Order: sequence, then structure tokens, then C-alpha cells
Amino acid sequence: MNSTTYEARRNQIEHYFDRTAAQAWALLTSNEPVGRIRNSVREGRDQMRTTLMSWLPQDMHGMRLLDAGCGTGALAVLAASRGAEVVAIDLSPTLVNLARERIVQGLSHMPGSIEFLSGDMLDPNLGSFDYVVAMDSLIHYGAEDILRALTVLSQRTRHGMLFTFAPRTPLLALMHSVGQWFPKSNRSPSLVPVAYQQLLNLMKQTPELNSWQTARNLRVSSGFYTSQAWEWRHA
Repeated sequence: MNSTTYEARRNQIEHYFDRTAAQAWALLTSNEPVGRIRNSVREGRDQMRTTLMSWLPQDMHGMRLLDAGCGTGALAVLAASRGAEVVAIDLSPTLVNLARERIVQGLSHMPGSIEFLSGDMLDPNLGSFDYVVAMDSLIHYGAEDILRALTVLSQRTRHGMLFTFAPRTPLLALMHSVGQWFPKSNRSPSLVPVAYQQLLNLMKQTPELNSWQTARNLRVSSGFYTSQAWEWRHA
């Protein structure tokens, strides 16, 4: 499978989150007051994180979880609090360092563990996992690149993959168009809306995913935040 577009897009995303918008992202993921638009995104992300965590086992002792695109580490902390051994990776070293700073004191009281890394979530050196969670780390990729990422991750995942994508809706297209008027420091790289049925068909036609089956899915919409969660289970 051609990886050229994935790698090019990955490099754009890395540059944005590590340099252009690191400070804005740090504010968004903090408890500090933000404007109405950013607050709607914050609330949407909180709801999405809660949804994904509700799809994971309550007791994760002895389980290994990949937080693919961990950002500032909020989901990784929740998983570690359930006993999981979490590998939290993000393209942005700046955000990973911020994640370490925010939770360094609380780690000693968690039943699980977190290893923070900066790099590509598809790196084979990360090893195998019981679960993979990719919250809003694939929303900047097209269907073919999402398929590639999930195919690679599926080969090293034992139980379940939980991920989100930007659903193709007229409202999301309109909001994305409006968002282009904001200063570049205040917006992320373009979302790539993907049709649910298109992605489902691609996944069902991929031999490497024959042993996987679709499970729960839920769309979260909050102001300027729209993302769709999807669970795939190893049959």
C-alpha cells in the first residue's frame, strides 16, 4: 500500500502541532478559561474521550494499550488509572514533554504505567498491544491513509481498535470552510471528511482485516467539534 500521502500528511501535522500551535493546544487541553469556539471543542473532546474510555475494560491490569496520538496525555492517564501499561506516542515532542510535566507527580499513585514517546504511531518497534486507541489522530487523513494505518495497527493488536474520523457531513464542510478564516495559529491542518460507508467498504475489502469486525460507533458534535468514534474488534 502506497505510504507517500500518509507520510507527507504526517509531516504537515507534526510541524503544526510541534511548532505553530503548541501553545494554543496546551491552553485548549488545560483547565484555563478559553473562548466560546475553543470551549466547544474542549467539551467535544471531553465527551469523545469519555466515550472511548467507556468502550475499554474497567479493569485493565496486565493489558498493554497504545494511545496513538496522545497529545497532552489525558486519555493515557485514564487508561493507566485502570491498570493498563500505556505507550503514549505523539508526533509532537513539545506536546509529549508537556504531557510528562503535567502528570509526573500523579504517576506514582496509578496502578498502571505510561511510557511517553514522540514519533510515528505505526512504528513497528512499539511492539504489540491488547488495545489501540487513536482519538482524533486520524481526522486529518483521507480514507485510504486511515485504512493503511488501521491495517498496520491491526497486525499488532490482540483485542480491539478504537479510533475516530471526521465524518462527511454538510455541516462539517460548512464549519470547516468558516474555520479557514481564522489565523493559522488558531486552527489545525485541514480535516479530511470521510464517508462512513466508504471507509467500511474499504476495511471489509482488505484481507488483513478479515479477522476483524465492526462494533460500536458514535458521532460526537459540540459546536466546532465533530468527530465519529468507531470500534473494531478482533473476531
